[in-house]
Amino acid sequence: MLQERAKIGVMEKKLDERDLAEQLMLEGYSHLYVWEDGPEVQYREHTHRAESAHIILKGEMSMTMNGETRTYYTGDRCDLPAGIMHSAKTGPQGCRYLIAER
Repeated sequence: MLQERAKIGVMEKKLDERDLAEQLMLEGYSHLYVWEDGPEVQYREHTHRAESAHIILKGEMSMTMNGETRTYYTGDRCDLPAGIMHSAKTGPQGCRYLIAER
C-alpha cells in the first residue's frame, strides 16, 4: 500500500512545462529554457546578471545560498535574485529543470 501511495504522489507531481512557462511569462520572465544535468553534477559558486526562477521538472537539486543549503525536488521552485552568489549540485538521478530569467 505504501508503494501505491508513492506512485500516486509521483503522478500528481508530473508537471506541464507549457503551463509553467506561461505562468512565468505572466510574471514578467522573458528568457525561458529547459536544462538537464546528469547525476551528481556540481556547479561551483557563481552569480547571474538577471533574476531567475528554477522549477524542478524531474529529479532533485541542492542549492547553497548565504551559507544555507536547501534541496529542491520535482515540483519545487527556487527563485534567485540577480547577483546572488550560489552553488548547486544535482541529485543521484540527475535533474531536469525549467529556468526563467528577467
